[in-house]
Amino acid sequence: MFASLYNPVQYETAVPFGLLEKLRADQAVVWVDEHELDCWPGGRGFWLVLRHAEVGQVLKNPKLYSSALGATQLLDPPTGSDLHYVRRMMLNMDPPEHTRLRRLLQNSFTSRAVAKLEAGIHQHARAIFDRALAGDSEGECDFARDLAADMPLLSLADILGMPREDRYLMYDWANRVIGFQDPEYKVSNFFDSSGGSELAMEALKLRPKPDGQGNMPNPRVRAGMPDLYRYAHLLADHKRIAPGADVMSILLAQFDDQGGQLTVDEFENMFWLFAVAGNETLRNGIPGGMLALLQNPQVLQQLRENPQLLPGAVDEMLRWWTPVMIFRRTAAVDTRLANAHIKAGDKVVVSFVSANYDERVFENPVRFDITRRPNPHFSFGYGPHFCLGARLARTQMEAIFGELLRRLEHIELCGEVRFLRSNFQRGIKVMPVRWRGKH
Repeated sequence: MFASLYNPVQYETAVPFGLLEKLRADQAVVWVDEHELDCWPGGRGFWLVLRHAEVGQVLKNPKLYSSALGATQLLDPPTGSDLHYVRRMMLNMDPPEHTRLRRLLQNSFTSRAVAKLEAGIHQHARAIFDRALAGDSEGECDFARDLAADMPLLSLADILGMPREDRYLMYDWANRVIGFQDPEYKVSNFFDSSGGSELAMEALKLRPKPDGQGNMPNPRVRAGMPDLYRYAHLLADHKRIAPGADVMSILLAQFDDQGGQLTVDEFENMFWLFAVAGNETLRNGIPGGMLALLQNPQVLQQLRENPQLLPGAVDEMLRWWTPVMIFRRTAAVDTRLANAHIKAGDKVVVSFVSANYDERVFENPVRFDITRRPNPHFSFGYGPHFCLGARLARTQMEAIFGELLRRLEHIELCGEVRFLRSNFQRGIKVMPVRWRGKH
């Protein structure tokens, strides 16, 4: 009955909102058996947390619900050594280790660095529209690829201090990791190597090749992404010799309270976190927001007439779309959550996409309402792991949609929207649009 909740194929069509609503009405937490499916290996089952209040309880209590014990993905890491390695990622840490690493990262986002990044974001938005529109008064494009994808890539290139011509390496890395269940994305190879830097050329020598069935090595273990880690170390070596004002240079030069720096494993996982997680969530949040506007043309008109509503509109886009649908914790001790008796070691999965539609918190949640106040969505998480990049992500979305409002008189769908096969990331692969510029 509940297989549609974790079956990746389901999400190529739609999120099972109806089932989530029905379950949420009856209870805050449900047990879900994980059966083996054609594209899912099965598992030992998990508690799915559906309501806003209980999701918040889980996220703010790392002593009860650990990010480190089993990491934060629904699937367990394949081996103990794989689990040990991913525990060096801030996402998969609990305090006090998480606190130490988060402080190092926060110190890298100095006010000067953030101000420079925000100024660059608005420049990127103008350049992205210049390239997509190409001086024409009307035309067609793929909003997901031509307008949405480049914004996080350019911004991350600035954060990491990497050559901008290498940015589509991150596009492929994110596709391979987030889209490992998707037959197209798991072999993603969009990067044009002819225009890349010497760093990119070296890293590409280690890029895995698909096997006879079109499968790539597991991208969620270190051995599956050798090209990403090779690039990370080459870039770090360059930054140590010639540091810049970018966040990566600042981070590499920092010491923690005990006088130590990032370990090799911590650095590799930090780079992975920026290049993959910092890319994919926003890349899908932007077209998700555009889809909301296209399906609600009266709201798009409202925004045209009242552009000061854009910040609130961005938050509503993030709630309505919810790019990251679930995150996993592991119970550290026997505990009780609402109606559920949870045992130590059980998987506890918070459903952001359910909590963001909880009728107890959001009046008429299916309505796309850009004046919604308050809007306590969980699209950036909550508690100790609240997204450090939330401010920059909002800035990027405001820049893209602000530019769209200034430059385009009309935009509409002109083809089929295609969605990512994933039970984790709510992704849009293709969104054909027809546009007309302002005269």
